[in-house]
Parts: sequence; C-alpha cells; structure tokens
Amino acid sequence: MPVISARLDRISPSQTIAMTQKARELRLAGRDILSLSAGEPDFATPAHICEAAVQAIRDGDTHYTDVAGTKQLREAAAARLNADYSLDYTPDEIIISTGGKQVIYNVFVATLNAGDEVVIPSPAWVSYPDIVALADGTPVIIPTSEHEGFKLTPDALRAALTPRTKWLVLNSPCNPTGAAYTGAELNALAEVLADFPHVWVLTDDIYAKLVYDGFEARTIVQVAPQLRSRTVTMNGLSKAYAMTGWRIGYAAAPAGLIKALTKLQGQSTSNACSIAQAAGVAALTGSHDFLQPMLAEYKARRDLVLSELAKIPDISCATPQGAFYVFPAIKNFLGKRTPQGRVLSSDEDFVAALLEEKGVATVQGRAFLHPGYFRISYAADRAVLQQACARIIAFCAELG
Repeated sequence: MPVISARLDRISPSQTIAMTQKARELRLAGRDILSLSAGEPDFATPAHICEAAVQAIRDGDTHYTDVAGTKQLREAAAARLNADYSLDYTPDEIIISTGGKQVIYNVFVATLNAGDEVVIPSPAWVSYPDIVALADGTPVIIPTSEHEGFKLTPDALRAALTPRTKWLVLNSPCNPTGAAYTGAELNALAEVLADFPHVWVLTDDIYAKLVYDGFEARTIVQVAPQLRSRTVTMNGLSKAYAMTGWRIGYAAAPAGLIKALTKLQGQSTSNACSIAQAAGVAALTGSHDFLQPMLAEYKARRDLVLSELAKIPDISCATPQGAFYVFPAIKNFLGKRTPQGRVLSSDEDFVAALLEEKGVATVQGRAFLHPGYFRISYAADRAVLQQACARIIAFCAELG
C-alpha cells in the first residue's frame, strides 16, 4: 500500500520556488547567478513594524490567539479595507491566516466539492489550479491575450461560466503580468456575474498597493457592492509591506463563510504567529510613508527592464500597471538553437538555457498557464537588473 496519497498526484511542486531553489544551489556551487525568479521584495520590513514585533515579545505576547486572529488585527484589517476601498466589514467578517496562500487554500478546501469548477484567467499565479485540484475542484483555465492587456473580458467570462462554476478568481494587479483591472472593467465583469448568482468571486489583491503611473487599484466589491454577499476579498502583508517571512494574510467575506474558514483553520494551523500579528497591526495602522519611495524605486526598475528588453527585436513586452514583474513574449525564439547546441522547443527550454548558459534565473510562462512567455521579477536592485538584462540581450542575440 503506497504511503503517499493519490491526491498529491494532482499537483506539482511550485515552479517559481523550484527555479529560485535551483538558482540558489548553483550559486552555492560557485556559479555566478543573477536570480530574477523570486516574487519577493528586496526591501527590509519597515522599522516601526519590526519594533512592534520586538515590543510584543517584551510584553509576553507569545501565546495562542483566537484561531481567526487577534481582535486588534481583525479590526486593523477591516479599517484598512475601509480606508483603501470604503468597504465596511466587521471583525467577524475577517480572518487572519498564515499568509495569503493559506486564505486561498482554506477557501477552496472549505467550499469545493468534486466536480465544482473554478474559473481562472491565465496567465495566473502558479498555485491557484493546484490548490483547486487538491480540494477536489476542477480548474477551468481561460487564456487572456497580450493584445487585450492580459485581462479577462466579459464575453470570455460569460462563455466560461456553467451551472458547475462555483468560483471566479481575479488577481489584480496580476502575477505574472502586472496587469490590473480598472473600475470600469471590474464593473463589466460584475454585470456578467449578475446573471450567474451561484458564482462566487475570490479576488486576490495582494499587489494592490504596488501600482504605477497614477493607476488606482480597485477591488470588485468596491465597484459592485451587490457582489459583497458572494465575494472573498483577500490581501496580505507580504508584498507591499515587505513582510514575506512574517506570513500574515487576511480575508474579508460574509460571516458565515468566515466561520467555516475558521473551523477549517482550527484543525490545521490554528492561529497565525502572535508576534507577526502584533507586527501586522503596526503595518496596517501605522505610517505608510515608506510606500512612496518603494514605489518610485520599483517604477524605475520596471522602466529600466522595459527599456533594455526593447533592444531585443524579437521580444514584445506589455507595460505592467502594478506588481513587480514583466512578462515578455519569446515565441519568436522557439525552434532556435543556443551556442551550446540546445534547441529551444518551449519556454521551459528557454529559461533553462538562459540559466545554464548565462546565469540568469527567470520562470517559464508555462508555470503560469501561459506558454510562450517568461517572467522576470524586478524585485532586485538596479545594478543586478542591468547586468541581468545585458545577459538576456546577449543570449537572445546568440540564438541561431
């Protein structure tokens, strides 16, 4: 009798984590590796947030909390949603989890039955379909196009919805494209959803504070409050607050669903770290002055990468409105050969050869359910990005 359950055959290891790990191993082996694969800010967590954690330790705030999170942090999350989007949630409609990924996992495990469908526009974050599959659901992948800004259109949404559809996943700004929906675009999707009252929405707003060029991030309940009773609004502290290792995510949803998520969490991880929760209160309620310099730096990095990629004739790359990724098209290089004799039959071959021959770690588009592209993270300093782009330019120029 096998010890490993059959359900694990439905999923694959995270390909973004795998590429980051491979880059780390090559670096430890003495290779000169520039890693642009991780979706992690390179900024330090702001000092006032760290100090709140230290103070929590000094105060002995090191015990179990309520499974759904401390009341202080749930109140802070509700206040932040009100300040950012004018959404009026109570602490009973908020859950705190060990990162945004646990929120998503809890939602699908708590709600999906075998045969339930989850509509996921692609390109999409690598974990959405695997979590759905692990929860006995069926991922329904709806490709978007670069021509349409990598955004789901109302017509495509309507065509994808069936009586079996239980959830629509929205991620704005998106990982891996940086595409973000305007209020009008979200409202157009909401008009379609009005005809399908059985469909719930999970909106992943983890990158919402990382937007550029005057773009204003919106969330779907903000523009379509009629969807409040069937929407989970997920956010967290990892990206905008540079708190990836602190593992704090949160969600707002109807109280009945929050109760179910709390029940599930109580039999898995229980509460998130009490010290990290104290830091989370400081993050959500404290000064956000650190954001503007961070955004200015990210924008400068984005523009640097875009300008360098523009030097490659056979690459196209949409300008992202947010997050810290670009997603260039490399279809014109498929079928070509590297100086070391590798034939590039896929985007996976492209990123593998780029890593082996030039020492630049990126992630293939197939990992994000969208072959023919690759993702570059510009959450690295400009000197590293400049050097990495020079290597990418050289790599592409040498293909024959």
